[in-house]
Amino acid sequence: MHADLIGFGAIVLIAGLVARAGRRMGLPSIPFYMLTGIVLGPATPGPVLIEHPEDLALLASIGLVLLLFNLGVEFPVQQVFGSGKRLFIAAGCSIGLNVGAGLAFGFSLGWGTSEAFVIAGALGISSSAIATKLLIELRRLANAETPIILGIIVIEDLFLAFYLALLSPILAGASSPAEIAMHIGMSFGYLLLLVLVARWGARAVGWLIGSHEDELLAILMVGLVVLVAGLSAEVGVSDAIGALMIGLVVARTAVRERVERLVLPLRDVFAAIFFVAFGLSIDVGAFGSVAVPVAIAVLITIVVNIASGLVTGSLFGFNQRGASNVGLTVLGRGEFSLILASLALAAGLNPRIGPFVALYVLILAVLSPMFAAQSRYLARVIPDQLLRSRWRYVREETMSTACSHGDRIHITETDTENCAQCVEAGEGWEHLRLCLTCGAVGCCDDSANKHATAHFEETGHPLIRSIEPREDWRYCYVDGTLVREPIGPRPSAES
Repeated sequence: MHADLIGFGAIVLIAGLVARAGRRMGLPSIPFYMLTGIVLGPATPGPVLIEHPEDLALLASIGLVLLLFNLGVEFPVQQVFGSGKRLFIAAGCSIGLNVGAGLAFGFSLGWGTSEAFVIAGALGISSSAIATKLLIELRRLANAETPIILGIIVIEDLFLAFYLALLSPILAGASSPAEIAMHIGMSFGYLLLLVLVARWGARAVGWLIGSHEDELLAILMVGLVVLVAGLSAEVGVSDAIGALMIGLVVARTAVRERVERLVLPLRDVFAAIFFVAFGLSIDVGAFGSVAVPVAIAVLITIVVNIASGLVTGSLFGFNQRGASNVGLTVLGRGEFSLILASLALAAGLNPRIGPFVALYVLILAVLSPMFAAQSRYLARVIPDQLLRSRWRYVREETMSTACSHGDRIHITETDTENCAQCVEAGEGWEHLRLCLTCGAVGCCDDSANKHATAHFEETGHPLIRSIEPREDWRYCYVDGTLVREPIGPRPSAES
């Protein structure tokens, strides 16, 4: 017993230290938890801190359950369903392209039909934790595309619940169409039951777990979540679905904010144990057998996410930089891919799924922050014809909705068709810019004299607008960013 405690404590401590070092390099924590489990596990040469990974099975299950429960509690239902059809189209395209490509790739591997559906989910669902972390660390919270990115990953989280319900009969080993239909019916019937509880029984659930003392609230909350997850698994529905749905129920109670605060530290600790335990089950020697499939899967994910970013950019009128940011920010895969792999291994599917998903997640966890930070290089090579925006001249510039100089806008139109200073000097120009404060028209920075920028340096007037045909962008010299209104209904002129 003492040896078990020492090994468990040591591996959790090491995982935390390694993850802290990774965070200092700007990388997410999840792959470092996994890596610790892989390196210090029984299937890897060297020191072994946990001889029997199955000893952590219960703690890992609690980590999975709390991870999905927290997602349900935080899920912004009203925000998502009030975001308009364009967001659902963009998210649907992203999910369809990624899951469809993952399914085709899964079948091409020849590992089995069940394995193909697991691989489709692992390749198809982004890591909301990694994407959100990137938006914060890259200081893009005020970018025009950020609400769309957050909306897409939230809808992906919602899709996860339905995908797990569809996957349940596959993981349960259903062998006939009738049996599959029965399992799917049970899964969606159970989902419907929990939806009804959320709609009409949230007050009773709130009364059941409610307490003025945080200690008792935390105990009652964990007991309820684990109980519902266990009952879900007992009736043939994934415990992850039960945890997610009871989270949606608790989100409608009066104790939501306190539960959200109390569950975070528990989620973080037990989720770390889940990822470490997953790493412990991986045989590093198996990486060689999946290296080529993983490389292909990574390439597919990069290409498909760029394509979905272009679709989203076209739908919302983003320039090349905005479309690149969408595609590369949601590139990372993490907690949900590992959950699907863990469920697949527990169901006795092809053991190669474990090392495949582990290596796939590790590689993308490193690549996604690097690619997202350098999105301007991708923006340079995206042809104007692929986007419907009128932002061609400034394809590499970030678009923001947070410019605070809107009160300096006094003039937005002009009949001037030349740069007066260039005409006076007998010289030509490339493009024209209108000062939105005083109405002065000057030539752009591609012109020899750069009169528009010179005007800003002389007067301090912050905002300009392009008056070139098919260009309607605005730029703030002070903030160093393109400026546009927050995403809203498409203007009638464009419909």
